[in-house]
Amino acid sequence: MATLAIGDVQGCYDQLMRLLERAGYDERRDVLWFVGDLVNRGPQSAQVVRFAKSLGERQATVLGNHDLALLVVAEGIKKPHRGDTFDELLSAPDRDELIAWLRRQKMMHAAGGYAMVHAGLLPQWNVPRALDLAREVETALQGPGYREFLKNMYGNEPAQWRDDLAGYDRLRVIVNAMSRMRLVTPAGKMEFSHRTGPVNVPAGYLPWYDAPGRASRGDHILFGHWAALGLLDRKDVVCLDSGCVWGRTLSALRLEDRRFFQLDCPELEGMAAEG
Repeated sequence: MATLAIGDVQGCYDQLMRLLERAGYDERRDVLWFVGDLVNRGPQSAQVVRFAKSLGERQATVLGNHDLALLVVAEGIKKPHRGDTFDELLSAPDRDELIAWLRRQKMMHAAGGYAMVHAGLLPQWNVPRALDLAREVETALQGPGYREFLKNMYGNEPAQWRDDLAGYDRLRVIVNAMSRMRLVTPAGKMEFSHRTGPVNVPAGYLPWYDAPGRASRGDHILFGHWAALGLLDRKDVVCLDSGCVWGRTLSALRLEDRRFFQLDCPELEGMAAEG
């Protein structure tokens, strides 16, 4: 059995299938980990979610910012942004099943010596603490009051974690860190406007994984969300978002031997604006 961790697919189903073939994926025994953003910007979001759902226990998916945006749009809480490509999924005959399945997925996953999150972890959080916090959001998403949670999920404040945070403020910080964050101050204050690579960052900020004294530094963390950063392979962190939906590459990492597989996606160039 092999475990393949796959970067942001974002509706690029055909490219995902070709990457899996290149990696020698065996549908009878191998396990797929999706680092979030299964949907949006690409042309085949419904097929991607349908495929992930069909895998049952042979997959682990964490929610990204685009997945959460789909849930909000599907509930009529917000309208799609210009450039969103949710229509194909929202008009699918099995849309309710696909959206319900997506809402039941994790904010963070850990197994086999690896932890996976879409965006990152705040400096104060080690992996066990972060998993506990992720479950708080998962409980809100999967509970009877999930619509009220989705209504209160968005916003940039509070921008920093405190242990005494409660209610929607507490949940919002967890969601923002795990699905939106790229940069932090050494004290863990988040910044959300920077969308390019880790150069020319606002004064006082640095990539979340370079925060001094980061509590999760001793762990192996897989993340995505940062196409402008691209594939990053370090002993402690791996970024798997290499920008397929922007015409670059779709990436996968086989965890057992840390071998990378990539597929060029030039046919998608110009399809989406980064975000």
